[in-house]
Amino acid sequence: MKNTIFGILLCTSLFLLFGCKETPKTHDRLAGSSRSEKGGWIYVHLQGSPADIGYQHGYLLSKEIDTLMKIMNYYMPYASKKDWAFYRKSASDFIWKKLDPEYKAEIKGISEGLQAQGMKYDSLDVTALNAYIELSQYYVPTLMNKIKPGSGDNKAPGNCSAFIATGSYTKDGKIIIGHNNWTDYIVGERWNVIADIVPEKGNHILMDCLPGFIHSGDDFVITKNGLLITETTITGFKGFDTTKTAEFMRARKAAQYSNSVDDVVKIMTTDNNGGYANDWLIGDTKTNEVARLELGLKDYRVWRSKDTAIIGSNFPSDPKLIKEETTFKVDDKTNSPNARKVRLLQLIEQFKGKLDIETGKKIEGDRYDALQNKEASNRCVISGHVDEDPHGCPEWDEPPFFPMGAVQSKVTTAALAANMQLWAHMGHPDGMDFIAAPYFKLHPEYQYQSKYLRDMKAYEWTLFGAQ
Repeated sequence: MKNTIFGILLCTSLFLLFGCKETPKTHDRLAGSSRSEKGGWIYVHLQGSPADIGYQHGYLLSKEIDTLMKIMNYYMPYASKKDWAFYRKSASDFIWKKLDPEYKAEIKGISEGLQAQGMKYDSLDVTALNAYIELSQYYVPTLMNKIKPGSGDNKAPGNCSAFIATGSYTKDGKIIIGHNNWTDYIVGERWNVIADIVPEKGNHILMDCLPGFIHSGDDFVITKNGLLITETTITGFKGFDTTKTAEFMRARKAAQYSNSVDDVVKIMTTDNNGGYANDWLIGDTKTNEVARLELGLKDYRVWRSKDTAIIGSNFPSDPKLIKEETTFKVDDKTNSPNARKVRLLQLIEQFKGKLDIETGKKIEGDRYDALQNKEASNRCVISGHVDEDPHGCPEWDEPPFFPMGAVQSKVTTAALAANMQLWAHMGHPDGMDFIAAPYFKLHPEYQYQSKYLRDMKAYEWTLFGAQ
């Protein structure tokens, strides 16, 4: 009897010890993330480790990334005469190896999120996607110039119209920043993500981006510690160094880890590959200072002030950089960068002391051609419409009526940024719709884009805020 009781007690003890052992909890990689849509934009909140942020991104935006990847596979051979295999190989040969471990983990996480949704993309696809601008419009032209000098000139894109102002130029004396994104409509119509990123380390970030990008790409970023960052590209830029670090990683790192204008300058100029050469407009709401970093490959220059307005419309300013690293024609008043520069300067003076959110929206949606002194839809207006311009945009090798121009816009102020908020407008910021069917009827030479180029509707301005 004693042995029986002892056996029962022993079995009960063993069951309690091993049989009731708590099952280990699995890690929910989507925890805290979310997705919503309004005003033509997709808002995603991403948080956690680099791998989890990436996984959330890939999982929540899988359909949009899948479509964008298909566009890249289809469109890049037309746009750059190089297929997607070339971009994957470039990513493998010299982009991936220079990325910091946390961004490798985030990119890998994006591919894993896509795979969890049934997609078959890998880390090289995501890396090539993030680097497609600097590869197609800086690396490829460099290769072209090696084969035939001059053949790769004028390939650097003219993307964006922007301004940043502070002091006596703004209504409240604090910083305001605005930007519109110019790019090919086939891609730009899908540049509609607002990413709210809370990483384990570094700054909380709110930015616009393409699906699958770990950086903004057209670059409009606000950070929790008070930095405001945007840029416009340098027309006619030449140069690319495959031994240095990709621009897309430096741009993300500058947003995530900078605490001052000096930090942004240091990160962007360190191990610089020359890709996506830009004029960076930077504001620090802690000091009320704004700055312009004109960054080439060999040359860079910084201007800064607490009482100024700085504009960007794809024109370089530093004589040394212009001479050594560009084909830009400073005296050509008819080119798009210089024409928009004239108009931006007019508007800055017109609104001096009155710059706020509403005047900022007006600037980014402006359609006044300062050369013709009238409203217009062409390459020379701030809210650009190259698709309606019989001259195209020769300074970027864009032929007549090519479907590109301003595809969206963002504006914020120091007061809004303190609450991690920005206003965003999807579609032409002047409010005009691009409708594909009549466009292709008028311009059948671009019918090859009809597989993916669809209507680009102009939505209302929409306020977004971080969680």
